[in-house]
Amino acid sequence: MLTHTWQVWATYVVLAVSLSEEQALKQACPSCDATQSCNCSSMGLDFIPSGLTDKITLLDLARNRIKHIRAHDLQQAVNLRTLLLQSNKISSIDEDSFVSLGKLELLDLSNNRLAHLSPGWFDHLVSLQHLHIHGNCYSDLGESSPFSSLRNLSSLHLGNPQFSTIRQGNFDGITLLDQLWIEGSNLSVYEPGSLKSIKKINHMIISIRRVDLFSAIVHDLLHSAIWLEIREIAFNIAEEIQLLSVLSLSFAKKISFKQVLLTDATVPGIVTILEKMPRLVEVEMKDCRLLGTGRWDLEIQANQSQSLRVLTIEKLSIEEFYLFTDLQAVLDLLSLFTKITVENTKVFLVPCSLSKQLLSLEYLDLSANLLGDQSLEHSACPGGWPLLQTLNLSQNSLSDFKMTAKSLSHLRNLILLDISQNNFGEIPDVCEWPANLKYLNLSRTQIPKLTACIPSTLEVLDISANNLKEFNLHLPFLKELYLAKNQLKALPDATSIPNLVALSIRGNKLNSFSKEELESFKKMELLDASANNFICSCEFLSFIQHQAGIGQMLVGWPEGYICDSPLAVRGAQVGAVHLSLMECHRSLVVSLICAVVFLAILILVAIGYKYHAVWYMRMTWAWLRAKRKPKRAPPKDICYDAFVSYSENDSNWVENVMVQELEQACPPFRLCLHKRDFVPGKWIVDNIIDSIEKSHKTLFVLSEHFVQSEWCKYELDFSHFRLFDENNDAAILILLEPIQSQAIPKRFCKLRKIMNTKTYLEWPREEEQQEMFWENLKVALKS
Repeated sequence: MLTHTWQVWATYVVLAVSLSEEQALKQACPSCDATQSCNCSSMGLDFIPSGLTDKITLLDLARNRIKHIRAHDLQQAVNLRTLLLQSNKISSIDEDSFVSLGKLELLDLSNNRLAHLSPGWFDHLVSLQHLHIHGNCYSDLGESSPFSSLRNLSSLHLGNPQFSTIRQGNFDGITLLDQLWIEGSNLSVYEPGSLKSIKKINHMIISIRRVDLFSAIVHDLLHSAIWLEIREIAFNIAEEIQLLSVLSLSFAKKISFKQVLLTDATVPGIVTILEKMPRLVEVEMKDCRLLGTGRWDLEIQANQSQSLRVLTIEKLSIEEFYLFTDLQAVLDLLSLFTKITVENTKVFLVPCSLSKQLLSLEYLDLSANLLGDQSLEHSACPGGWPLLQTLNLSQNSLSDFKMTAKSLSHLRNLILLDISQNNFGEIPDVCEWPANLKYLNLSRTQIPKLTACIPSTLEVLDISANNLKEFNLHLPFLKELYLAKNQLKALPDATSIPNLVALSIRGNKLNSFSKEELESFKKMELLDASANNFICSCEFLSFIQHQAGIGQMLVGWPEGYICDSPLAVRGAQVGAVHLSLMECHRSLVVSLICAVVFLAILILVAIGYKYHAVWYMRMTWAWLRAKRKPKRAPPKDICYDAFVSYSENDSNWVENVMVQELEQACPPFRLCLHKRDFVPGKWIVDNIIDSIEKSHKTLFVLSEHFVQSEWCKYELDFSHFRLFDENNDAAILILLEPIQSQAIPKRFCKLRKIMNTKTYLEWPREEEQQEMFWENLKVALKS
């Protein structure tokens, strides 16, 4: 029995601890609740949160303040596949921290403060495929390989500005990598043979500054690197190029130069080396600089590489590009190229002699350059680019549409032409085009109207983002038409484009189309008419839903447009849509709503007129003004000794007795009476407020009639706001007849309070006591 009790107690303790840890995890990382992915990034964490369970497969702890990874932090996360710890302050990791992560596939420890790498960290990561350890503080990888147990490793990214040494054996255990990226801008020691243990690297990226070390690395990669990418190195000394001669023996199929510096003195040697590479197919240059004008000191020895086919140059900076030569020295190297891209490099002319040498060229991209109408005519001279099929001239300086067409008309094999984002404007009625042109991109070219200048052989036409108001071309072979972001108010005429399969007319000004219009597109399979001004109706939707093949048709109205319905999801299938009453009968519903609103306004006006709502609003405004004014007026503004508040039923006593007694006294008192002293034509409430403000005291003549008078209540209220509180005596109460406090209406709550807290004068019926009453009143008025 005792043993059983202890077992129950132990189970309870374990469950309690587990629940408390899960609660702590939810507080530290709310996204972990009931999910397999925990996004705890940028939450200011100093430690890996406790309570991680075997349900979690992704844990993102990036951009926190974690400094140390403890052995028990990840002990329960046995099913973790992705662990992101980049951009923390990690400087130490316990040896057994990752021992339970046998299923981990991606580990990112980049941009931390690790001063050394321990092989023990990775011993149990048998499933690891991607490891990022760059941006730390280590200067080397240790005496042996920290990666020897990572048999499934696919990509490795290492290095940092302090990384200086690579030793033999540092990569032992790795035989195959998809990508190896070494950031070695300050690498000073490379022991030959350090990378020879890797038999194949699909993509090798090396950021390095010393040409001699780069040469030594290339020597170890002659037969293993398929794509070699070189970054942040300067080839500016001709003598150093001899060190690169080993590159000519490389089996690499692609060479990329990124952020590399070249000069006229080094280009010839590099080109010669590349020409000798036996399997090189593609050369790529991005964000590089060339110091020179193409007047190369050495003659390039052209060996006519039989494998090189692709050249890509993007954002090549040539400071004196306007002085660049016609590249006669490299003409013999170009005849076998099939694909050339020279993008965003300030090209303003391709010499005719060079164009004629591109005998095998099928693809040419000269986008984002400075080609004009005259220079294009010279570049595309007769005999140039004889096999060209695809030409991209977008984002240049072309403006003459007819001249552009004529310059390219001799390209018999040209199928696809992109001349978008030029500034053509008006186009002529007749143009001469390549005979086999099938794809034409004229988007964003400022064309206001289409003419017969557009070639009739087209199968695909993109005329998006212009100022078109109509489309009336006859294109019998057209299959795809893109008319987005124009000013069209109707669908194109289907008889002019009988073979159309796909139409994009989104972002125009269509508000409807008829059944006959849809039926006329016999082969239509895809229609994108989103972002238009469609007016939804049940009839409109009904006939669309019942068209033949309509299940293939997409019609959408994004949120925010006139038609706000289930069709609001762009590309929703119309067949699944059901409109609400509002969408089916919009006009009727809007009319009913307007009628109800108008009737409600009329009722409110009638009620307000009957119950004097405007008057009550003015009274409320007057009260608010009275409460906000200062409690005491300046002495210069005081005109009366007292303002007299009384009921009209008590006017005989007030006017014939009290006024006579006080105004004929010596010295006389000046009283303010509403009958005599109110300003004619002024609103009565304003008269009351002004009279109280201009009086030194306020005299209230209380009687049964007073407490029944609404105006007396207002005068009492305004007097309360303006002239007294519990600590002053600006109000004088005269009890003309006995009043029981219980008889005072509840709306005279202020009067109840005053009578309970202040002394008042009671008018005596006996004449011998009246003399004393007047004396007391005069003393009160003088105080």
